Amino acid sequence: MHGVSALTATTTLTALLGLVASWLLIGALGLVQSNRIGWVARTLFPLGALVALGVAGMGAVSLGTGFAAQTSVLAFGLPDMPFHVRLDALSGFFLLLLGTAGAGISIFAAGYFRHGEGTAPGLLCLQYHVFLASMALVVLADDAYLFMVAWETMALSSYFLVTTQHRIPEIQRAGFLYLLMAHVGALALLLCFGVLHGGSWLMTFDSMRAATLSPAWAAAAFLLALFGFGAKAGLVPLHVWLPEAHPAAPSPVSAMMSGLMLKVAVYGMLRISFDLLHAGPWWWGMLTLTVGLVTALFGAVFAAVQTDMKRLLAYSSIENIGLIFAALGLALLCYAFDMRLLAALALAAALLHALNHALFKSLLFLATGSVLHATRERSLGKLGGLIRRMPWVATLALVGTLSLAGLPPLNGFVSEWLLLQAFLSTPSIPHAFINMIVPLGAAVVALTAALAGYVMVKFYGVIFLGQPREPSLMQAHDAGWLERVGLAWLALGCILIGVFPQAALDAIAGVTQTLLGTVIQRGPAPWWIAPVAQAQASYNGLWLLLGMAGVIAMMFVLVRRMYHGRVRRVPPWNCGYPELTPRMQDTAEGFGQPIRHMFGPFFRIERELPAADDQFPHYRIQIDDHFWHGLYLPLARIVGWLADALSMLQRGRLAIYLMYSFLTLIVLLVFVL
Repeated sequence: MHGVSALTATTTLTALLGLVASWLLIGALGLVQSNRIGWVARTLFPLGALVALGVAGMGAVSLGTGFAAQTSVLAFGLPDMPFHVRLDALSGFFLLLLGTAGAGISIFAAGYFRHGEGTAPGLLCLQYHVFLASMALVVLADDAYLFMVAWETMALSSYFLVTTQHRIPEIQRAGFLYLLMAHVGALALLLCFGVLHGGSWLMTFDSMRAATLSPAWAAAAFLLALFGFGAKAGLVPLHVWLPEAHPAAPSPVSAMMSGLMLKVAVYGMLRISFDLLHAGPWWWGMLTLTVGLVTALFGAVFAAVQTDMKRLLAYSSIENIGLIFAALGLALLCYAFDMRLLAALALAAALLHALNHALFKSLLFLATGSVLHATRERSLGKLGGLIRRMPWVATLALVGTLSLAGLPPLNGFVSEWLLLQAFLSTPSIPHAFINMIVPLGAAVVALTAALAGYVMVKFYGVIFLGQPREPSLMQAHDAGWLERVGLAWLALGCILIGVFPQAALDAIAGVTQTLLGTVIQRGPAPWWIAPVAQAQASYNGLWLLLGMAGVIAMMFVLVRRMYHGRVRRVPPWNCGYPELTPRMQDTAEGFGQPIRHMFGPFFRIERELPAADDQFPHYRIQIDDHFWHGLYLPLARIVGWLADALSMLQRGRLAIYLMYSFLTLIVLLVFVL
């Protein structure tokens, strides 16, 4: 039996590497006829979607019962440092996530990309599939060398994708900021791996697992990992690149960055903190939990005041990443006190929310792409009433909106409910200070969830409901069939996980068993979960769906039987005013006003208000981030000053450069001797 499992694992790992190579091949084929949009979009991107489905399938196989982790050494790399790969439950789960969401995004991209939008289609195809392949390789890497090569490839390919419209100055600046933050994070990860080898100078993850680190060095490795992966994930205060890069990128790229790339950072944090460092003292969890909660609240508050639909979603991603890290921190905290079941519950919530976020946020970014193509507008102040012109996009976007708002019976509700269950179970932690602090986390999660619902009402209501705010919106058209298929695939995932949550938790059980040595209690049916005890709390997605459908059907029948034929149809009342115009509708700024007042200290606000006697009254409000003005701009000035000072060394004379070389040799000799 063991031999059969090992054979299956070997076959799966080999097949996975073949699929990753297929992505690279598909990308290279894009260069064959780089400007033929039919070849690139209608042939290669659907092929990429099929490969993504294969990756998801192989990931699902690795989560099955009895699947043993498999490693392999590749014939690539440096002479004494070949690449190592590993497939286990943790990597399998993130490959499942990557493949499932990647398939929907690739199908959508097949109908989305067109001629004349920056980079040539063939080159874009290469960058896109290299991005996918590099994310898969990060997840499969089993040594620091391959991990960093794949990590840097992921950063560079995504940078080129972000700057697809590279002639626009704002996009150039957004791309530079993203690349800068990506490399600052990569430097931290490089130092982290330098600590993890523990003096053995062996860079395989196996040797790092076996290394014995002192508490101080283990803490240093953990903090470096939190910084490095936090910069990629967008944790506060390392989030500044995210609201700039996501809106700058084409919508399928935004979906991949938000839905997939941020989860690769979550994977890295899990791999190092639980697998390589074997968790740690309770303050690791407390720190991660605090950073996650601050990030979640910060993202939700800033999302509520945005007037650009893609920036709104970008801040919403910060919020959701904060929730995932909060759950991860709670898992670390419970594990430190040997409360394995609660740790498994929190970790399951983190993983499920990562999967859910990949689905519903990809869906919403793609929906904004359809809106952008149809209207050429990103500003919420110029949209409205699109549900009549774009019924397919509006209907499918509604599924993503309700999921992100955390409403049952959709997937967003399940993971947030699990997270709250984990928080509500923490009073049993044997530490008075933590018992006093952690319940506040449940309040922050509840507040964040409420704000997320508020943000989604604004997002959907301003874009799709009401009347069109611009005459050009009357010409808007619905998405093409390939775009609809991509959107429908992701929406279906949101519904299925919400209705059959136990099936998703079964997939996660392998991860919690591998990392924590335990699993949460299995529900009595695929649609019924009871993570701790059925008598304590349970959720039945199917019954809830049937109940809601039954109430709607009953109301429909009652209305038909009691009022049919006796209803007098008249024009809507419009609050007593018969000449309602689009200018009278609530605006994006109006939606955000209560949040601006309640959470004023969060924002750096600049206002220009008209005076009473202004001949040409003008109103302007600009909301900025305190971190940008208080931390990053002073830091940039210091770096600029240092660069100017060091430029004095560059004199342009050969004799001076020879002197530098001579002095360097002397210093090195002194160091060696």
